[in-house]
Amino acid sequence: MPPPTPAPTPIRILIADDDPVIRAGLAALLSPHPDLRVIAQATNGGDALALTRRHRPDVVLLDVRLPGVDGISALPHLVQLAAVLMLTSSREPDVVRETLLLGANGYLLHGEFTPDDLTRAVRDVHAGRPHFTPTAASVVLAELRRRGSSQAQRIVAQSSERVSNHMNFGLSSREVEVMDLIASGMTNQQIAATCFITEKTVKNHINRIFAKLQSASRSEAIARWLGTIRSEVAGHG
Repeated sequence: MPPPTPAPTPIRILIADDDPVIRAGLAALLSPHPDLRVIAQATNGGDALALTRRHRPDVVLLDVRLPGVDGISALPHLVQLAAVLMLTSSREPDVVRETLLLGANGYLLHGEFTPDDLTRAVRDVHAGRPHFTPTAASVVLAELRRRGSSQAQRIVAQSSERVSNHMNFGLSSREVEVMDLIASGMTNQQIAATCFITEKTVKNHINRIFAKLQSASRSEAIARWLGTIRSEVAGHG
């Protein structure tokens, strides 16, 4: 008979909340699951950090509003030691956003999760998967949309600048590509490898580009291309 498969090591959990009723309730929800084990409880951020260093839990359930050292202040230190799941009644978008930027792996709001949601969230963050209740998820989505909109605006601006440069300086499409690579800091050898052309061809492109940009050096060409030098731009080429 093959030896029995050993039981997996339980996920070790620390609960940090100043409300004893909440701490007891969370522990009661987690304790029936053999793969989850509450190993310590803390009433403030300072104790949470000290107990995390001592017991090395896998997951910390952390409230935002704690006496003394609050959850947000403790968070940057805790995430260096364990996965952190925010479990709180703080639903302000700025608070959600700040905790995620500081490294929290998930955000659960009281009143928005069931016992099954809680155990699933603990397992998720332990496995490196983020977990959010609806209000926190909406904040994450809004932030992604905001960043996506800003990025799209930058892309449109960069595209417009390329078209403007192309028209102002009279560069061909290949010369525009080469000039962009020059501006990015690439050497002739790197440009050749990127464009699948020889270094001699790169040099020929650069000579024509410098002539059209009326530049005698790489730095001057880059300055004109990026718009640092604006005088006498129109009519080149």
